[in-house]
Amino acid sequence: MDFTFTEEQQAAVEAAQAVFAGVAPDGVPSPALTPGAVAEDFDRGLWAKLADADLLSLLLDTEYGGAGLDVVALCLVLRESARVLARVPLLESSAAAVTVQAYGGEELKAELLERAGRGELVLTVAASGRTGHDPAERAVMARRDGDTWVLDGSQTAVPWAYDADLVVVPAHTEADRTVLAFVPRDHAGAVLAEQISTTGERLGQLRLESARIADRHVIDAEGAWDALHELLATGTCALALGLGEAVLGMTSEYTGKREQFGFPVATFQAVAVQAADRYIDLRAMEVTLWQAAWRIGTGAGGALPASGDVAVAKIWASEGVRRVVQTAQHLHGGFGADTDCPLHRYHAWAKQLELSLGPAAAHEEALGDLLAAHPLG
Repeated sequence: MDFTFTEEQQAAVEAAQAVFAGVAPDGVPSPALTPGAVAEDFDRGLWAKLADADLLSLLLDTEYGGAGLDVVALCLVLRESARVLARVPLLESSAAAVTVQAYGGEELKAELLERAGRGELVLTVAASGRTGHDPAERAVMARRDGDTWVLDGSQTAVPWAYDADLVVVPAHTEADRTVLAFVPRDHAGAVLAEQISTTGERLGQLRLESARIADRHVIDAEGAWDALHELLATGTCALALGLGEAVLGMTSEYTGKREQFGFPVATFQAVAVQAADRYIDLRAMEVTLWQAAWRIGTGAGGALPASGDVAVAKIWASEGVRRVVQTAQHLHGGFGADTDCPLHRYHAWAKQLELSLGPAAAHEEALGDLLAAHPLG
């Protein structure tokens, strides 16, 4: 196997590093210091820089102004974004756009893709269902009425709901199919209620009451929601990996300088063993991430469907990022909880990533179902 990244993927990383170099984690709004939502909008300045660097159109074909790269390239960029806690809907907007490219009609592609790639149009996805634990596609009912679809139901914890131009809403039909409806933020029959995430970001509970969506703004293609959900989960794993690597780096630097009994605490066996365990977690998170990204990006076969690799990656991401930040807090001592230290921000973000699109237990259950359906012989 060759695990080397291509020149194009490496170029995407270098472009991302140049853009994110100007982001200071100390300046990211802190949920511990801000009552309510930490901000009313995402970082629009950073969003513009990502657009200028062509990082919002990585996965789009050249005919839509994109670079035509793959899921691995997107995950590499997401990994860099999480190192600095970049407050942008890069994952959601990119995943929604590439789903339109793969499954959408020509009208929808022409209307959305180039604008999304230039950052002029922001997309997000409702992927948490009613409670965050039930399947998102079962939370909303869709029925045809002439040349429109009528949506009823609700989705909770929609990221960037108050900032995105369109929310992609999975919904099930009477024929037990899943469609994807692109719902404008201020659409008739769509009501948002504010929710606050662990990171302090403003989420939205989206309630749909007989909301009518034109047929051209609905994707009714087999596999579209599964592909979108797998990409979102894999991208979340990339964010968890980048955050975990940044936290372990902070911990290494701190324990190398902090002295006890005249020696850096990093030289103590108990400290070194804990840090080593977390390094192993990160390497496991990394290898399972690239396996999942490669499977869904290439469509390569395997003993299990690609969703199995995604489930394994999300199990490691959820458990691993939690262990990394908990160990970091322990090894930082009281300084880790000090709001003058950026570690408390990373801890809040890690908890959000751990639970996003389901905790480890939910993916373990999904993996068990796949193993039961596809026994390994």
